[in-house]
Amino acid sequence: MSAAKALFIRHGAEGTPEGRALLLLRHYLSPVQRRQFAEKGYFEVIGGDTGNRYRIYAGAAANVCEIGENGRPKIGLCFLPVGDLPIGDVMLAQKIALETTEGSALAVARKFTPSGFLFSRSRPLR
Repeated sequence: MSAAKALFIRHGAEGTPEGRALLLLRHYLSPVQRRQFAEKGYFEVIGGDTGNRYRIYAGAAANVCEIGENGRPKIGLCFLPVGDLPIGDVMLAQKIALETTEGSALAVARKFTPSGFLFSRSRPLR
């Protein structure tokens, strides 16, 4: 019964803009990124200009951070596309921006000191 309920919820969610956005996001993630996202609620990308590593957490604002050599958040970044978009679309735009036009994304990003509390509370979106 719980499997049938989960199937119903999943297919019902896929009919919403939020559900379709998350499906599109997952389609453009690598297998490693999909696993990270499913297990940890974030995925990592490599900046196209500098080779720096970034972590994109589930969310639509203040959800990106540069990762230091110690594997911990170093600098928090807040940048997002214009418009009221579903979270999955925002995260996909952030991924593409960092991988292809990292310098431009960083130029418009607001930087902040990341809080362990802010990023540790991230949970997987299903």
